[in-house]
Amino acid sequence: MIDRRLFVAGVSTAILSPFFAMAQGAALTATQAYNGLQAGSLILIDVRRPDEWLETGVAPGAWLLDMQDENFVAYVTAVLDRNPDRDVAIICRTGNRTGRLMQFFAENEMTRIQDVSEGMVGGPRGTGWIKSGLPVEDARTVYDAMPKDLTAP
Repeated sequence: MIDRRLFVAGVSTAILSPFFAMAQGAALTATQAYNGLQAGSLILIDVRRPDEWLETGVAPGAWLLDMQDENFVAYVTAVLDRNPDRDVAIICRTGNRTGRLMQFFAENEMTRIQDVSEGMVGGPRGTGWIKSGLPVEDARTVYDAMPKDLTAP
């Protein structure tokens, strides 16, 4: 199990190192992630902060797991362990944080995670969920519908 200090140190290193390489993991467009959600084959984890979820809304059906939460790595591990037949993707605001997380996950052999690299609002890697016209819902509604045991129905 990866402890919080290791996670924080890894992410901090990624943020502070300009030459830090992005992970070579699979990238999804927002549309591909939406289609996977609709088909029931994908779990989408929104790693942004709660204030960001409230500001922009979130993808319907996303699981809201703040990457700054001290239990974040344990939560992601639980999602992977409890849902072996589902793909897992992560999304943030513009793709920067998820790119760094992908590197961390790869270094810690946490596989089966994909990156929605354009994020919710878009950035250098694409238009983004919202600007692509994909649906968003109120974060409170989505959070209340999220399975608290992190097991997909």
